[in-house]
Amino acid sequence: MRLLLVEDDDMIGDSIEAGLRSENYALDWVRDGASAELAAAANSYDLVLLDLGLPRREGMAVLRTIRARGNDVPILVVTAREGTAARIEALDAGADDYLGKPFDLDELLARIRALLRRRVSRSSSVIVHGRLRLDLASHVVTCDGAEVTLSAREFAVLRVLLDEPGAVVPKRKLEERLYGWDAEIESNAIDVYIHHLRKKLGPDLIQNVRGVGYKVAEP
Repeated sequence: MRLLLVEDDDMIGDSIEAGLRSENYALDWVRDGASAELAAAANSYDLVLLDLGLPRREGMAVLRTIRARGNDVPILVVTAREGTAARIEALDAGADDYLGKPFDLDELLARIRALLRRRVSRSSSVIVHGRLRLDLASHVVTCDGAEVTLSAREFAVLRVLLDEPGAVVPKRKLEERLYGWDAEIESNAIDVYIHHLRKKLGPDLIQNVRGVGYKVAEP
């Protein structure tokens, strides 16, 4: 999952970045509103974490711009602004959730998981697909009841594919969802992860659609 963090406080941003990367999220971090609008327009994100008190362009303006462009990416406002009025304004402008500072990192991660589930119409943090079971909170994967050890990238690839079972996911989209813009991507990285997943979970789970991408076989 690829997230955009919009936060001008380096201490808070460092803490969020460390927490998200420890949970295997790819992250792009910008520190002002103008850069946030450019990033949201140029890239595909699974979720945006948006502060309101930003330099160059205020967070509420960024929120309204993203929604005016027709972008329905989940937006979690994370701000020090208190009061019901600020919360109502943000939610009415198109925010999906609102979290006040200071906050507990575990609560932030739980809210992120909830918004990502909502986006794919999933009510649980567990994905079940045939003999596979993925727990998005604990990152535990089981196959036929036995736990399977996956690397962070392998888990991320499998999760993206299972978000759209039966649909072909282009290789480029997998790269976009797994890597931030500062990451170096080897040309065959996705192919290597797919190869490892097939070895661990069975050769028929992930199908290659030549010249297009990959898809998960129907259970």
